[in-house]
Amino acid sequence: MNSKPNIIFILTDDQGAWALGKDTPELITPNLDKMIDEGTRFTNFFCASPVCSPARCSIVTGRIPSAHGVHDWLRGGNVDGNSLPADMKNPAEPEAIDYLSGMPTVFDSLREAGYRMGFVGKWHMGDSLRPREGFDEWTVHLYGGGSYVKAPVCVDGQPQFADKYVTDFFTDHAVDFIDRHPAEPFALSLHYTAPHTPWAHEQHRADILKMYDDCPFENHPFHELHPDQVGTCEVGDTDERRKYLLKGYYAAITAVDEGVGRIMDALRRNGLDKNTVVVFSGDNGMNLGQHGVWGKGNGTYPMNMYDSSVKIPFIVWGPGFVRQGAAVENLISHYDILPTLRDFLNQPTDESEKLPGESFLKELTEGCQPRDRQLCILDEYGPVRMIRSRTHKLVIEPIRGNHQLYDLVSDPGEEVNHFGEAEYASVQKELHDALEAAFAQYTVPPFDGGKSMPTGSGQLSRIDREGADVFHPEIVYFRDKKVEPF
Repeated sequence: MNSKPNIIFILTDDQGAWALGKDTPELITPNLDKMIDEGTRFTNFFCASPVCSPARCSIVTGRIPSAHGVHDWLRGGNVDGNSLPADMKNPAEPEAIDYLSGMPTVFDSLREAGYRMGFVGKWHMGDSLRPREGFDEWTVHLYGGGSYVKAPVCVDGQPQFADKYVTDFFTDHAVDFIDRHPAEPFALSLHYTAPHTPWAHEQHRADILKMYDDCPFENHPFHELHPDQVGTCEVGDTDERRKYLLKGYYAAITAVDEGVGRIMDALRRNGLDKNTVVVFSGDNGMNLGQHGVWGKGNGTYPMNMYDSSVKIPFIVWGPGFVRQGAAVENLISHYDILPTLRDFLNQPTDESEKLPGESFLKELTEGCQPRDRQLCILDEYGPVRMIRSRTHKLVIEPIRGNHQLYDLVSDPGEEVNHFGEAEYASVQKELHDALEAAFAQYTVPPFDGGKSMPTGSGQLSRIDREGADVFHPEIVYFRDKKVEPF
């Protein structure tokens, strides 16, 4: 047995906290359900931003987006598109940009601890082709997502198209990594593109789609669309289309679940199931009709901060390392991952980094009574900012001035906005002061999202690059868009 446990971090794309069989019984996720039964589940875990690239950059750096500078999904900087083979060239991506240059990451901590490191799947934090320092193996999606068929990937430095359903392609490479390294401690990052769009049925495995042929999708009733719903998402605006899209989304999750089962089988086959910690997380939340929204934070413009957009699944499995069958209700965020990993590895904390997160290792190993952490949940998407306690949520939305204050005790569904009401004046001020103080403390000025204006249509370059067009300007509302038949 290795002297230290192997670590596998599985990350999905656009999987809301609700999107597990335990909470949505129509969803078929037996392997994730078993992980929950045998491990520790966090029922109030939050992303740092309700869109993929900023959230992922916060996972690996422990910084808020205003301290790493990625404030929208990365539409530019993923690759030098002109350096790709002829059948893969992409003039829309003229350069590769390392958005996290010079920032300490979770990968640095793992490398310093002596792990053999492998990366498989979606990077989407800039310069995808170049393996990051410390990685021994690098199988990566060239961009952030797209088709599940013939997906553009890079294996061992060779750009190519995946030769099978991309979820299975990534699972195959992750299982192969485990099979080849049973005798040395490893840290494997397996980042799926699923269940992100597209959800068209020709994109997904027919055998898994068939599992949902008779599903009534009662867990997602039809709702009238949010007036600010954007037209860049796949939208269930009719009952027929709603069911069609849900079937594709559910199938994508079940394919991931199958992959998780294969990872667990590989651990057992190699005798590693007693010496491995497996972490499963989503990158951001997802609405499939909740609040009338289809999409995450950028499913609307201005962006939304509903719990369904910012809460994610988070499960930790590791016999002998974490509690079995435990549920943690404390409010915890992606920016707590780096401090927790350093705590787990007995690495010192660098106070000069000024990170907002706290270790949640005790919640994993010992359990503790519900408590409010030093900093409650903090989210941002450009100038739209949110702070959330156990009982209330404040959203500052300066684009239109539609600020929001929700009483989560009496109104967990976030239906009634109490912003500006005299009865809530003291809690509003308390939360607003805490939000302002937190951003003042943790923002790194060149990367301040409060002065940026992402549209939800993608970031093109570094926010601190003078004279650059940083954000794609497109804002298209669903109400103004001609919807193509599906």
